[in-house]
Amino acid sequence: MPGALPPLISALLDPALYPPGVAQVDLLQTHGAWVLLAGGSAYKIKKAVKFDFMDFSTLALRRAACEAEIRVNQRYAPDDPALRLYREALPIVGTPDAPRWGRPGVDDAQAIEWAVHMRRFDEAGRLDHLCERGELQPAHMQQLARRLARVQAASPRAPADAPWGQTATVQTVVQDNLRTLQALLSASDDPATLQALTRWTEVGWPAVSACLAQRRQAGRVREGHGDQHLANLVLLGDEVVPFDAIEFNDALRWVDVAGDLAFTWMDLQRVGQAGLAHVLLSEWMDASGDVSAPEVLPFLAVYLALVRAKVAAIRRTQTTADTTEHQACTAEMAQYLALARRLAWPEPARLLITHGLSGSGKSRAASQWLLHHSGSRALRLRSDVERKRLHGLAPLQTSDPAQRSTFYGQAASEQTYASLRERADSLLRAGWTVVVDAAFLRRHERDAFTDLAQTLDCSFGILAPEAPLAVLRQRIAQRQAHGRDPSEATLEVLERQLQWIEPLGDDEPRLALA
Repeated sequence: MPGALPPLISALLDPALYPPGVAQVDLLQTHGAWVLLAGGSAYKIKKAVKFDFMDFSTLALRRAACEAEIRVNQRYAPDDPALRLYREALPIVGTPDAPRWGRPGVDDAQAIEWAVHMRRFDEAGRLDHLCERGELQPAHMQQLARRLARVQAASPRAPADAPWGQTATVQTVVQDNLRTLQALLSASDDPATLQALTRWTEVGWPAVSACLAQRRQAGRVREGHGDQHLANLVLLGDEVVPFDAIEFNDALRWVDVAGDLAFTWMDLQRVGQAGLAHVLLSEWMDASGDVSAPEVLPFLAVYLALVRAKVAAIRRTQTTADTTEHQACTAEMAQYLALARRLAWPEPARLLITHGLSGSGKSRAASQWLLHHSGSRALRLRSDVERKRLHGLAPLQTSDPAQRSTFYGQAASEQTYASLRERADSLLRAGWTVVVDAAFLRRHERDAFTDLAQTLDCSFGILAPEAPLAVLRQRIAQRQAHGRDPSEATLEVLERQLQWIEPLGDDEPRLALA
């Protein structure tokens, strides 16, 4: 009730303090903030609280937190300025009983409080709500993956002497989380699953820690988001935009870039959208060139799922037994424990490759298969992207026309297929289902991957889309004109492919297309 609110918050519920047209001010609150919704704006005011992970106990700290929130979130701003969410840190002047909104840079010294001024958006556009309505699309994941890769590439690296992302730091937070969750479980909560996950964590830690250390050395620990679940992602126009990045705790925000992605990847799996998780990961790896991320992603995702289980368990202790709220917390905790188990122990890995001429629809077939695959670990490797990565080029970067014959010559192609096979081998051994999107026109190229699947005793199949020659030519011409695809295949390339393509044999396992 307004009477129980602090005087400043009660006073700020007066619509007269806002621009004309505001008839009502709605109030939301979290453990750390009051949020006032007025017309097309939202105003977030930090509470004067102090926790182990959050300190807003002084006005100076609250101002710094407001300014930090603007800074860390503006990195994700949509391309259209009219859609940008974060506007400014606003001083509040006057008195708690008679406040008014001040002017940044003018009234700072007179401020009695500070607020984050945001553009209000339609909550229906949050990705968790889109999932509930079945409206989240692969194109949204592709756009988000590219945005994240672009923002991460421009974000500062963790200083060498900072604790963020250090293996000792990661190990401490993981073990602390496991111990806390263990203490909160009762005999009816399936403690055996947590015990098994604890053992899985311990067994996997030496390899994961070595990879994390290498990734930190390579600059993969950067200032990120820290809380990138589906409810903190919103569709603004045609763009998926992260918001509400953590500003109050450096250790939670400065993380391995795979950790931020793992949060979204894990949350998509939680809501039954494993296919979209596969698309997101594949597109992000292509855009970022981060080929070692799958070595740590499951570990980080399991940790994050168990963090969410812990939060649900803590909320349960704050409820009365046998109430609806208590039961909901128990169900949520069980959901995250089951998710962690599924991510830790995936279904048997599978290997798929594509086969076909340029423009036949191989990339679409690979993406569609991924989208319909319900397993927990799957991704796509694309030869057009791998070839460019091996030569130091970005996926959409054009190769030097003068070097085109070398870039797409036999030696370069053999190097590309060898790298794809090596990566597929490593991923399959780690439990990942792999779809290799490449032409595979020659039988010996396909046989090398058939042999790999036999060696590792995993299922193998070939996606082989086809199209009339006129359609192939049309697609290639359109792709070249748009310039939004890693493939640089030309009509001349197509003509050469027609001369050397070796069709699938009767003994090669062709898969039905989705």
